[in-house]
Amino acid sequence: MSHSAISRRCRANGPWRRLMLGVVMLTNGTPTRYQLGRAALVHAGADAMITGVEAARIHGVRRLPPDSRVHVLIPHTRRVATRGFAVVERTIHLPEPLVINGLPVAPLARALIDAAHRMDKLSDVRAMITDAVQRQLCHPRELRHELEQGTTIGSALPRIVVEEMDRGVRAAARAWAAQVGRQSKLPEPQWNVELRDGFGALLGVADAYWPDIGLAWAVDAPDFRLDPTGYGRATRERARLAAAGVVVVHTPPVQLRNDPAAVVSDLRAGYVRAVSRPPPDVRTRLGRAAA
Repeated sequence: MSHSAISRRCRANGPWRRLMLGVVMLTNGTPTRYQLGRAALVHAGADAMITGVEAARIHGVRRLPPDSRVHVLIPHTRRVATRGFAVVERTIHLPEPLVINGLPVAPLARALIDAAHRMDKLSDVRAMITDAVQRQLCHPRELRHELEQGTTIGSALPRIVVEEMDRGVRAAARAWAAQVGRQSKLPEPQWNVELRDGFGALLGVADAYWPDIGLAWAVDAPDFRLDPTGYGRATRERARLAAAGVVVVHTPPVQLRNDPAAVVSDLRAGYVRAVSRPPPDVRTRLGRAAA
């Protein structure tokens, strides 16, 4: 059709509506969120996907800031500008999209971080991310991955929120560990202990330590660390402690909460192993007592 024919149909009383230059809706009503998403994708072109607040809404996140725009990602080699309600972002880290209700959508963790990069209120970022994590729509591990591989511009607020989650999980894990330790009926350990070799070099940190027999208990939580090297560091600590003769029992926080009986069994088995061997030559430095 000619430009003039399209323009006639897009007049105030015409049957069509121009959503932006080059994108026409073949009705004259108020566009739905779905239609705005389709229009933004048409404008952005091939390989585009919805991200940000609109993608989070499509994924089912409820606590979102008001935003009438549609944020879309495109490959960094493309040249498409932001226009009207379609916010176009070029990226070298283009994720594999999910198709939800016929729309290509960025994975939720990426959508949340992209949304947070453009938000200026910590309370809004906290509400959005907390809603997604608490309802198990997204895992903190996925959020950290997106933070680490993406730009640092605009990342301060989502980093604060993920760090808050980290502290909350660790506080809860300490409380669960103290309760399970009492249930084990083992002698009272030292809590939050640095373990060092005979030369004073740090071997690792134990949440609980029985110095008379050389039994260490570590509540591992690599899933809640912002530092992407955290898991590797924990593995190296485990190897150093084992080489020094320390028996180490490792427990994920979720097991403390969901299966404390299994943790008690692991601690008792570790205690038996430690008693059967000479105590290691390990020095300790106490931290704070467990809550």
